[in-house]
Amino acid sequence: MGLERISRVKDALDLEFHCPIITVAGTNGKGSTCAFMESILLAAGYRVGCHTSPHLLRFNERARINGADASDAQLLLYFAEVEAARLSLPNPPTLTYFEFTALAIMRYFAAANLDAVILEVGMGGRLDAINILDADCAIVTSIDIDHAAFLGDTREKIAREKAGVFRPNAIAVCGDPMPPASLVAYAESLHCDLWLMGRDYNFQGDKQQWGWSGRGKRFSGLGYPALRGANQLLNAAAVIAALSALRDRIPVSAQDIRNGFALVELPGRFQVLPGQPTVILDVAHNPHAASTLAQGLDKMGYHPYTYAIFGAMADKDIVGVVRPMVDLVDHWFCTNLPTTRAASAAELAEILEASGVERAGTEGGIQTFLSPSEAYQKALSLAGEGDRIVIFGSFYTVAGVMAYRNNQAH
Repeated sequence: MGLERISRVKDALDLEFHCPIITVAGTNGKGSTCAFMESILLAAGYRVGCHTSPHLLRFNERARINGADASDAQLLLYFAEVEAARLSLPNPPTLTYFEFTALAIMRYFAAANLDAVILEVGMGGRLDAINILDADCAIVTSIDIDHAAFLGDTREKIAREKAGVFRPNAIAVCGDPMPPASLVAYAESLHCDLWLMGRDYNFQGDKQQWGWSGRGKRFSGLGYPALRGANQLLNAAAVIAALSALRDRIPVSAQDIRNGFALVELPGRFQVLPGQPTVILDVAHNPHAASTLAQGLDKMGYHPYTYAIFGAMADKDIVGVVRPMVDLVDHWFCTNLPTTRAASAAELAEILEASGVERAGTEGGIQTFLSPSEAYQKALSLAGEGDRIVIFGSFYTVAGVMAYRNNQAH
């Protein structure tokens, strides 16, 4: 890991931006935060580029301008530019999939005469490919243990890696209500304009609406964001803080914020599909995200039975992911996934058994499947109208069910 190789190619591409760059790092909530920021800025009439990863169904989802995915032809043009720049160098460096595609998307955005660019960090921050660009505003969402082999095994170590996206004298926002000291110290050493949840801004809400206040500014009577989930107000509040700090360059009104939250869309984040049985899609793949998912499920009201379709990468803390879900799920449908990184359905079943879940019985238990679509079909055949089916874990798990549903609809 390092930025030397990608930086050489970036210099050969002569990448330049003439608009604010907003980077978003964190353990969970990055995709939601990018979606909120994009939706509000679009509601305000700005031309916005937004890069997120990974994708669910099509690579093109990673590069959006004004809310529309890039076309194949547009992407191929910039893939070719990146490759030409790479080959123009003495001893051309190798680039990873993420590095190569991130550069191409940056070129696409740089050529599009945008008013703002939003870039989701892949993993960590300090050594992530996105960090070759200097952010005018860097947001760190939540900080928890994930990718420990690369980022460290404590919140303090991980926070320092994520704070690597901060820049001297630039805006830094931390949406985690308990920011590790390492992040605060690093931001202060850079003389950042640091916005901390609970110190520089706050939010409060009731059942009908919520409000935000910070540094002499207030927004009241806000509708709850269209994205559901226990932590979405933390993400939304951090976005308002960032926009408040950026108001001299990309001002937005209270109505823009309301419209942005009302219209925001992001598949696979506590996404509740219409119809019966209730189907929930969530890419919760670490303990922090699974705990948030469990809180959301707990608040949904009564369902006689809950079916969980679960697939995960082998390098994840699978025990920690299933722990908050065990008491909420009656039937576990473990699935293989189409990648060598994944744990097998049999391995997931063993972990669930060790966590106290019984093998398949009349009142619940564990079954294994070759694919998410196969598991979903079985769950649909068994679930009653009042039941719910929760598809969670890896992006591949959610994508497998989404692809099956799309094929059935056509």
